[in-house]
Parts: sequence; structure tokens; C-alpha cells
Amino acid sequence: MKLIFEKSIPGRGQDIFPACDVPVKMPAAPLREKKAHLPEISENEMGRHYTALAKRAHGVNDGFYPLGSCTMKHNPRINEKMANLPGFAKLHPLQPAETVQGANELIADLEKMLCEITGMDGVTFQPAAGAHGEFTGLLLIKAYHTDRGDTERTEILVPDAAHGTNPASATMAGYKTVVIKSNENGTVDLDDLKAHLGPKTAGLMLTNPNTVGLFDPNIMEITRLVHEAGGLCYYDGANLNAVIGIVRPADIGFDVIHMNLHKTFSTPHGGGGPGSGPCAYKDFLAPFAPGLVCKDGKYVRAEKSIGNMTGFYGNFLVMVKAYAYLLTIGKDVHTIAENAVLNANYMQEKLKDLYPIAFDTTCMHEFVIGLDPIYRKTHVSALDVAKALLDYGIHPPTIYFPLIVHEALMIEPTETETKETLDEAITAFREIYDRIFNAPESVQMAPQTTPVLRLDDTKAAREPHLRYEFCDCE
Repeated sequence: MKLIFEKSIPGRGQDIFPACDVPVKMPAAPLREKKAHLPEISENEMGRHYTALAKRAHGVNDGFYPLGSCTMKHNPRINEKMANLPGFAKLHPLQPAETVQGANELIADLEKMLCEITGMDGVTFQPAAGAHGEFTGLLLIKAYHTDRGDTERTEILVPDAAHGTNPASATMAGYKTVVIKSNENGTVDLDDLKAHLGPKTAGLMLTNPNTVGLFDPNIMEITRLVHEAGGLCYYDGANLNAVIGIVRPADIGFDVIHMNLHKTFSTPHGGGGPGSGPCAYKDFLAPFAPGLVCKDGKYVRAEKSIGNMTGFYGNFLVMVKAYAYLLTIGKDVHTIAENAVLNANYMQEKLKDLYPIAFDTTCMHEFVIGLDPIYRKTHVSALDVAKALLDYGIHPPTIYFPLIVHEALMIEPTETETKETLDEAITAFREIYDRIFNAPESVQMAPQTTPVLRLDDTKAAREPHLRYEFCDCE
């Protein structure tokens, strides 16, 4: 497929205006020395070009997208309609306050909803993504300890099965990351946790259910131990979809949480955004909240605020979509988790006779296949299986994560997938398994039906060609 610049024809365009017949007076502002490199192409050809590009992309609108830990579920069209209402879509953050009371009311209502779901007391919508929300939560923890003069607390405990953003966020916040081992059941090793708790512990970052799709049965003991050591408990809300409406993080001992509106609350996810990762917190952290907080009907700076995490109130239209979603679901919000867990367990049960399940027990929203035993016999890897799924029109699951499972395939069939879709995916996995042992090279050479066949992944990552080279011959 040609790039749009390769389709460019000098002099071709889309305007129907006659040439300018009066002198052109340009402002004194700096002007570029050379004409901008823009493609010259007809409207018809441009439309075809971008339509062809769209057909080559794969999203939740195209087919099954079981990307583990990412909750790639259906984005209801009603959300988009609400976000496109002129009263929301045409707002400007510098408008006079009296002209945006509806938007303020929506933010306040959404805050109440998220507080009810999480058990927390307040929410800041400033964070623009999940990792940004993590960073915000850790800065709240740091501000809390600093305000108490407890500056020796320099360590954040992070399980070895955590999301990679957890240690990164802790480091960004100025903490040292201390890794806590998982036990043979895939959950936190209590003995290792106890061994690392102490006067340096600022807090614990924990995803529950964790990244192998398991709800930690010792969660109340874990949060109690951290609190007794003087630390705070941070809940990574990336997997909130598995427990929403059933378990509230605050009720199991957590003090602060970020949520991914672009995961749990059905707003578009991927492609670089826009995302939204609001951070909810207990009352005792409210004095440190970022941005502006509502007090007596007015938005003011919190007493000991950590400052702004982003401009204004965050990605407002993403909030509108999440708000519409929660109004649509209403009191049945618990069915999201129930159906997500049901779908994951259904797939796991249908595949466990062939594929090695990393932790063979009832899972939550996702499960992990550990392909290492099969790889040792056949040299067919998790990457090969992921590539083979492309030929079935299925987006590959997350691979090689979590790191505690070798040759991992992490599969998350969200609650919006039908039984028929799951059955088709199960059939694909079973056919690939048969090919692994009877025609392994067909899996190792996959995909064969996609617009671009198998790439050199290392070279594609390290030496990508992302810019068109123009000939400056004029």
C-alpha cells in the first residue's frame, strides 16, 4: 500500500476556489523558509486512502480483542453521542464559571458515583491516563508522610506480578521499589511481605485481582500489615472491571486508587488516548489533592495541594462518556464483573485440557496460559501462537506478561463478548494447538493472511521507519 505522500501529484488538490486576484499581504510573524510538505491529492483519493488504512487496523469494532490486563471492551455508541452534544463538545476551559454549571454538575455527579463504587471520599479527575493516576496517588502518599515529618519512609512495596507501570511510577515519585515475591498460588507471599515491611515502608502498590487474574484471599491481612507498619495502601484499578459493584477497594483496606475510565467505564482505549485515570482517595488525603476541589459550591485549591497534574480538569469528554455509561448501567453495575468473570472462566475451562494454565483455579476476569512446557517440546513460542491468532481475525492476547509466568499468554475475554464469539476463539486456540504438534512450522511462520506478514520484531522496535523522506530538490 502506498503512503499518501507517494500518491501525491503536484498541482492536484481539493479546493474549487479561483486563484487569488488581489495582492497577498502576509503578517510580520515568522514564516517558514520552505513550503510545507503536504500531500497534493483529490478528496476522493484521500477518502479511499484513509478508508483502506482503517480496514488494516484491528479494534474492538472489528473482532475479538482479548488483550489481557487491558479490558478492551465495547464502547457504547450512546457514550459518543453524549460527548458530541454541543454543550459539552464546544466547551472551553477558560469560559466564565457561570456558563459551565452543567459540566461542573456532571463532574460532581461522576465523583459521587466513583466514590460509591470505590468506597473512597474524594476524586481528582486531573490524571490523563492510568500511569498518570498511579503517579498522582503516590504523590498523595508522599505528601501525607512528608506533612507528618515521616521522611524516612522511602520504599514502595510492589509484588513481582505487578503492572510494569507500578515500579516506574514509584521511581518517578522518588521512591525506591522493593519487590515482593508471589507464592506458589500466584498471590502475595505473606512471609516475604512481612520481611520487607518496616520503618522505611511508605506504602504498597497492589492490583487485586492481580495480573494472573486471581483475587488474593489474604487481602485483608495484607492491608492490615502495611497499615501496622505505618504505610499506606495503593490500589491499582486496572483490574477493577473484575470486582466493580461487588468489592469496594476502600472496604478491604485501601487508601487511594486510580481508575481507568478507558477500561472499566467503556470509553475508547488504545491508540494513544485520550485516556482518563482519575485518582480517588480517603478523607485524610484530601488536603493534598491536586488541582481544584469543590468546597461549599466553589472550586478552590486544596490546603496543601501537590499542585496541578495536568491543565484544568483533565479529559472532560472522556468523563462524559463514563458518566453516560454508568447512567445506562445503573444499579446493575455488578453484572459487569459477574459476566467478565464468567467469560474468563468459560474460556479457561474449555482450554485447560490442552493448554497449561499457569494457576489452575477459578480465575477472575482473565487467565494466564504458561506455554513453557509446550515450547520446550516443540519450539513453538507464545509469540508464535499470538501471531497465528491473527490469521483467525483475533487480536492476540498479551504475551510474556506477567514475568513470573514463562511463555505467558494473558487472555481477558470481557463481559461484552458473546458465547458464540468465545466459542469461535476457543476453536481457533484448539486448532492452533493441533498445528503446534502436527505442523509446527505453520505456526512459527504465521501470520499468512494479514496485509503484512511476519516482521522482524526486534528490528521493527529498534529501527522503525516512521518518517517519509522527502526530496528537497526544488
